[in-house]
Amino acid sequence: MARIIVLGGCGTVGSFAVKTLATLEEFSEILIGDIDTKKAKQLVSTIGSAKVSATRVDALNPQSIKRAIKGCDVVLNCTGPFYKFVRTVLKVVIESRINYVDVCDDVDVTKDILDMDEEAKRAGMTALIGMGSSPGVTNLMARFAAEQLLDEVDSIDIFHAHGGEPVEGEGVIAHRLHCMSIDIPMFLDGQLRYVKFFEPEGIALQEEVDFYRLGTKIRVYPYPHPEQVTIPHYIKVRRVTNKGTVLPDRYFELIKDMCALGLASKEPVDVKAKKVTPYDFTIAYILQQRERILEETRFGPQRGCVKVVVKGKKGGGPHEYVFSIASEDQALGEGTGIPAALGAVLMHQGRIKEKGVLPPEGCVNPTDFLSLMQTVLKPDKGGKSFEGVLVESIDEAGKIQEIYL
Repeated sequence: MARIIVLGGCGTVGSFAVKTLATLEEFSEILIGDIDTKKAKQLVSTIGSAKVSATRVDALNPQSIKRAIKGCDVVLNCTGPFYKFVRTVLKVVIESRINYVDVCDDVDVTKDILDMDEEAKRAGMTALIGMGSSPGVTNLMARFAAEQLLDEVDSIDIFHAHGGEPVEGEGVIAHRLHCMSIDIPMFLDGQLRYVKFFEPEGIALQEEVDFYRLGTKIRVYPYPHPEQVTIPHYIKVRRVTNKGTVLPDRYFELIKDMCALGLASKEPVDVKAKKVTPYDFTIAYILQQRERILEETRFGPQRGCVKVVVKGKKGGGPHEYVFSIASEDQALGEGTGIPAALGAVLMHQGRIKEKGVLPPEGCVNPTDFLSLMQTVLKPDKGGKSFEGVLVESIDEAGKIQEIYL
């Protein structure tokens, strides 16, 4: 008997992690831990499996977390925004000596939880952090290229774009506003540097990128995800960047403009003798306007793509590998929730042996992950759903060879 709890299990990401786990035989009991018990019970009913149940958890209350995770073999944390919740959750999990997986994509808090490494080692447990799409799959593709495809690595550039999800929660919007407000790390010329989203050095890093199955010349922006900080500790490289966007462009422009105007501020202002917090208004307004924008732009079904470009040397000459994972009917929820579920499975199978707090490239074998992913997702070559990992091998002469992993 194996038991897993998915914290934030009825959210945009957590619900797909739960649905994925429910299709597998690895865990005999899957517990949805969420503060919204009504929504959690609805998900239990939708899945319709006897091994899935729900419990109320307040992710800011240590005692609530401790009660919920008692007796679990793995804790999968999908509660966002992570800068708000992850410190409290991980501290309790380490104290409870339970193996842990999350999808933390907030770089500032990633540094804080990496500092819990020694504490986790003393507890004899493993905390795999950032096991989503970006970070997560991106880290593993970079490690795969460095270890199995190239002799030397010079640069790793990560790109991601998605949009049209049926639902976006407050935590997702909060994360985007957070990403535009904090210092953004970029590993450039062998050094970790920081840029700001709205200032010249950040604007200069914007570029247009072609995404498999999404389109060409899609503008992407600097993102403060953890890869730029963690990857250089495991792979010798001169550059690691991370850039992304949310589709359609009009929707991302709305978020960007409201943040630029200072409307992500949490300082209350007086409005007709009432205290109004711009941040709360902004999140509510963005969520409201999103449906209008999707309808007016006729965006259609959700879709997304993550792309990792690894350049270096092979056989004495320059060589490049481009990894693309795309889908025309999946996006943020599936793209992040499914890898998280697979990370939890690998954790319980004992394939992740290192102890401490570690990013994916520090403890997950890329081959193990790819093998499990292909089994679970059953790639549909040429279809609209998951097609596997498209790898483009580009040699010194510019010749391109395509393969699927």
